[in-house]
Amino acid sequence: MTGIVTIFQYIISGLAQGSIYAVVAIGFNIIYNSTGIINFAQGEFVVLGAMVSITFSAIFPLWAAIAMGIAVASLYGALVEIVFVKYARAFSPLRAICLASIVFILVSASGLFSFLHPVLSILFGLAVALPFGAGGEFLLLRFQKEQNVLQLIIITIGVSILTRETMKHVWGKDVFALRYFTGTAITTISVGGVYISPQLLWVLGTVTLVVAGLYLFYKYTLVGKAMRAVSLDRKAAQLCGINARLLVTLSFILSAAIGALAGAVTSPQTSTDYKMGSSFAINGFTVAILGGLGNSFAAALAGLLLGVLESFTTAIVPSSYKEVVVIIIMLLILFFKPSGLFGKREERTLKEF
Repeated sequence: MTGIVTIFQYIISGLAQGSIYAVVAIGFNIIYNSTGIINFAQGEFVVLGAMVSITFSAIFPLWAAIAMGIAVASLYGALVEIVFVKYARAFSPLRAICLASIVFILVSASGLFSFLHPVLSILFGLAVALPFGAGGEFLLLRFQKEQNVLQLIIITIGVSILTRETMKHVWGKDVFALRYFTGTAITTISVGGVYISPQLLWVLGTVTLVVAGLYLFYKYTLVGKAMRAVSLDRKAAQLCGINARLLVTLSFILSAAIGALAGAVTSPQTSTDYKMGSSFAINGFTVAILGGLGNSFAAALAGLLLGVLESFTTAIVPSSYKEVVVIIIMLLILFFKPSGLFGKREERTLKEF
């Protein structure tokens, strides 16, 4: 009996971890369906939503803090699409500023002007960073012959790095956690000898609501149907009068909002720090591939499956190797069944943006 209870305990633990993978993968799918882009900044949306929620939870009620985290992440998602995706082939002052910010962060971290007065150090850092930002933007446009999906995917990787470094400077390297929605860290519910944290029920409930809500949104709302039309045939949808550009922006907003909600709900159990986004992105991408790109319901199932598999893996090998297991699974899927367990053959290739 003890062995059975232990197995169920591992399953419960895996479901808790797999739930966040599922929501991150759903975020990948939302943007992929509209643009064909694999948004590797999706993990940063999760962390940003959690960090903002934690910050505001010290002032406002929990629900209001989470709402603010979702709002900030949604606005940031829209900013990412408008600055880095929508006008990828036109000169963008905001993108130049972002490039300059990366250079400034690197210069500050190197301590190149640390021997100067702090104000002078900042001024010299800006003097170096701003020309690099403007020059980098001109070079990107000069050598970019055409806009394609692969270029935009690389841009999202750059956005991920920029977001992560910015969060490190805003919140530091400390680990934070949102307070538990119900009870405390030691509060559990015993079911047949298996102990379940009430927060896990919140997480599973959130995943269920997200999947059900997206199903109803895409099936019964005009905007959802328009997004499905853009996903199936972008040019045909535009000929029918659908504003595809606006829907792409909306897909980034929706993806960021769902990611932020996931980050807030899981933060009490997993805690949050600035560098967790890359791990979320890798696991979320693996789940999206496992389920089949574009299929949110399959992503939810695949996320829970991967979480349970990870949980049992940690019982056999040290937990530090669980990322290796995830990467091996992703490589095997890409090699033997690129379309995913529930995907179709035509989904093997990248869409045209």
